[in-house]
Amino acid sequence: MLVAAAVCPCPPLLVPEVAAGAAPELDTARAACTDAVGVLAAARPDLLVVVGPVRGDVGPERYPEGSTGSFHGFGVGLDVRLGADRDTTTGRALPGALAVGAWLLERTGWADAPVEGLGVGESLAAERCAEQGRDIATRTERVALLVMGDGSACRTLKAPGYLDERATPFDAEAARALGAADTAALQALDSGLARELKASGRAPWQVLAGAAEAGGTALRGTLLYEDAPYGVGYMVATWS
Repeated sequence: MLVAAAVCPCPPLLVPEVAAGAAPELDTARAACTDAVGVLAAARPDLLVVVGPVRGDVGPERYPEGSTGSFHGFGVGLDVRLGADRDTTTGRALPGALAVGAWLLERTGWADAPVEGLGVGESLAAERCAEQGRDIATRTERVALLVMGDGSACRTLKAPGYLDERATPFDAEAARALGAADTAALQALDSGLARELKASGRAPWQVLAGAAEAGGTALRGTLLYEDAPYGVGYMVATWS
């Protein structure tokens, strides 16, 4: 059963070593992410699953504890590991979003429960995403999710996807749904529109919705942060 969730953005710039001189611009977002991970720890889960987007039509990809990631591609000699170093022989290379999630857990000193990763394709249908969430929620008595993903990348002229007038309403609805733990609204997010707006969080958020619907206890949502630095929608929320 899902007992808690934290929703965080997944830009590599969240890692101060990657952001370098621009790091202070995301200090507020980092602090909110730290608070969100604290909610997960307080829930005392038996299992934590980090869910994040992977590019294209890739089906759900599982990453066992001990999987590693790096930020070498950004010119930073920083390596991260998903969870404790229990068995390095079964790990896999983490995609970018899950590497950022692993960095968040390391930064906050996570040691409360075993950790696994799940990568979901950005084009994965809503029902498939929900199925993955339901499967995760039934794996053990107390499950927590760290859900990584960004809103639209089209909020300003200088945004990665340029300016799209549909971006602000899309992000506003996503932020409202995440803050209200509104599973129906998250399931209703349009995958085609999300793809056009380069919103990587759509599929992971719908995994979260499926996991929450599989449990017998309603979770309360809290929106901790919502902004669009660099023209990209970043949101931090907790469900508990």
